[in-house]
Amino acid sequence: AARAKRPRGAGRQLEAGMRGILITCNMNERKCVGEAYSLLGEYGDLLYGPEQFSDHEERLSGSDREEDEDDVEAALKKEVGQIRASTEQKLRRFQSVESGANNVVFIRTQGIEPENLVHHILKDMHTTKKKKTRVILRMLPISGTCKAFMEDMKKYTETFFEPWFKAPNKGTFQIVYKARNNSHMSREEVIKELAGIVGSLNPENKVDLNNPQYTVVVEIIKTVCCLSVVRDYVLFRKYNLQEVVKSNKEDAQQNPSSLTGEQNTEVVKAEIEEEEKSSKEVKEENK
Repeated sequence: AARAKRPRGAGRQLEAGMRGILITCNMNERKCVGEAYSLLGEYGDLLYGPEQFSDHEERLSGSDREEDEDDVEAALKKEVGQIRASTEQKLRRFQSVESGANNVVFIRTQGIEPENLVHHILKDMHTTKKKKTRVILRMLPISGTCKAFMEDMKKYTETFFEPWFKAPNKGTFQIVYKARNNSHMSREEVIKELAGIVGSLNPENKVDLNNPQYTVVVEIIKTVCCLSVVRDYVLFRKYNLQEVVKSNKEDAQQNPSSLTGEQNTEVVKAEIEEEEKSSKEVKEENK
């Protein structure tokens, strides 16, 4: 009975070394996974083409012709194998794993760039204002993961940040931080250390909370640190699929990466309030 209630990760756990998409939802994780597969499959096929499978995979569990077809046990075993093979084929590009936090789904990706795919989805939804999900809230690309300990994070990000911030590359940036089921990390320390690393890669990289070119997303769940560097974080309402489709006269007059300082300030304040609320929840859980 306990196993039947487990999330759809089927035992697969979020761990360091994975890439994918972190998705928050409003209580219904099972439906969230379904919506995620549908949405990611639609745009994944559009950007990368239909997923291809080798002949070996297609014949998986179906090539043993010497089994006695009258043997009920053998026939049942073959059928289960074929269903499992079919499922693995469908989920190979996108695979749900257990995130380790309530109302959070992690979809592991293979063969695609999570940040490009998610940005494309949000840009399309922002433009069309067409609502495509009911339970998915935020959808954050996770381009890298490491252990959620300060020394591990410092060592990992020294390389991870290079494509965006190592000279001659440069940009303005902000860092947003969220921790779930983790009380040993300090928000202030993490932001200070990571900002220092960005600055060390190129002194011309500058913090900008009003109109940053890049937002460094730090999502910590238990002992795993999920990282990404995204564009248009404020324009796309903190990558919230419910908010990005809402009509807004100001949006119609703006292009990506061109928000006003006032709009950015409002979102930054909302982010801080969200972190304070999360901190209170962690303290209450630890009492």
